[in-house]
Amino acid sequence: MPLAQHLSLTNIVMLYLVSVMLVAFRFSRGAAIVSSVLSVVAFDFFFVPPKLSFSVSDAQYLVTFAVMLAMALLISNLTYNLRYQVRVATLRERRARSLYEAARELSGAVQTEQIVEIANRNIRGVFQAETAVLLPDLSERIVPPPVTSGTDQKVPALDTAIAQWVFDHQQPAGYGTDTLSASPVYYLPLKAPIRVRGVLALAPSNPRLVFVPEQHRLLETFASQIALALERVHFVHVAQEALMKIESERLRNSLLSAISHDLRTPLTALVGIASTLATGTNLSEHNRRELAQAAADEAMRMSGLVSNLLDMARLQAEGVHLNRQWHVLEEIVGSALRSVGQALAGHEVQVSLDPALPLIYIDSVLIERVLYNLVENAVKYTPSGSTIRITGQIREGSLAVSVTDNGPGLPPHMLESVFEKFTRGERESSTTGVGLGLAICRTIVQAHHGRIWAENVREGGAQFTFTLPLLEPPVIPEQLEIDADKPGQE
Repeated sequence: MPLAQHLSLTNIVMLYLVSVMLVAFRFSRGAAIVSSVLSVVAFDFFFVPPKLSFSVSDAQYLVTFAVMLAMALLISNLTYNLRYQVRVATLRERRARSLYEAARELSGAVQTEQIVEIANRNIRGVFQAETAVLLPDLSERIVPPPVTSGTDQKVPALDTAIAQWVFDHQQPAGYGTDTLSASPVYYLPLKAPIRVRGVLALAPSNPRLVFVPEQHRLLETFASQIALALERVHFVHVAQEALMKIESERLRNSLLSAISHDLRTPLTALVGIASTLATGTNLSEHNRRELAQAAADEAMRMSGLVSNLLDMARLQAEGVHLNRQWHVLEEIVGSALRSVGQALAGHEVQVSLDPALPLIYIDSVLIERVLYNLVENAVKYTPSGSTIRITGQIREGSLAVSVTDNGPGLPPHMLESVFEKFTRGERESSTTGVGLGLAICRTIVQAHHGRIWAENVREGGAQFTFTLPLLEPPVIPEQLEIDADKPGQE
């Protein structure tokens, strides 16, 4: 009415159409239709002469009323439909996003408990329902989910008998279905490509959020993803168990082969020597000493094999406990060579240590064992007359110790696998050993935060190198150095 003095009737009609569009955008379709009719009536009553009357002085206004009503109804219908499509698109985008987020989380789950937690959280947020994932035990019986303390998750009142029926028949049951509909919980089977992996239970607070066709399809998609994730984790566990069985069988066969080959040989020799000594009445003293020495050598060989087995078992069970002290590498090398003893007969040993090597903070007993095993390994797999070189130098901030021989070397494919348990350079040979020496070396070096590797040298032969970290050695007080230089004092 205030604008009637400034606007023509045509513009007044436009304002009424704008009001109809706003009503259709904000309220329902019925409100938009009522607004369209009231706009025509109000325009006729307040603005068409004679004013404040429903009578019309000119019949042409009837065409205006008809066109105005038609345009109002059209605009209201189009506006309402546009608003509805926007709302539908928003809901679909929300469903797609929730489905994507759930799929991304489920793809990264590696345990069944993680899958159950992700499923409950996402379904509870999307469908506003109390949820639970029920899984079968080893006897294919559905068991209730474990009660988790310290969480605010609400679990519906579950009926395991209904859940078992759903699991066995692979059909939904409970609330909203034709089967056991008196139950307040809706049970949905988790179908995977191979078999049913469990049952999803929902107690919806708003049934429309679950049983509307689009929402129900979304719920079924959620269930399929959960089932696929459960099946993936199941087969991952099956594969891991199969690999463990294969590895266990390989280790068992290797151990039996080593025991039957490398322990039976010295035992047989010992039995033969003992019998000869017991029955050989005509043996000279020289022959008796030779037989006694041979028995001692076989006993020492068998003792070394058993020691390697026991050491690896202890390292695997208890781990490596280091007793670190400051030591000089030269002393450890000398002690290791003395331990090898007579086995070095026929081999030339060359030791080249950098005179500027600092003190090293290590467990001397274990590092000596590493050097002993590497030197013994070189002696075993090189012919008599070969040269064994031991070098020590500082390389890239670490102490690098190498044991090199000029023997046949290692096959290229075994440069890494030779450090695995029960792996030998030659599977069947007269060379004794159970394939544990290098595995023990790697365990000890890694416990010192070092690295060990093998390579073939260009001139021929194999080289085993291990590194040890260098730490700042302790500072010796000046007074102790002066006292150490005085004669007659220790």
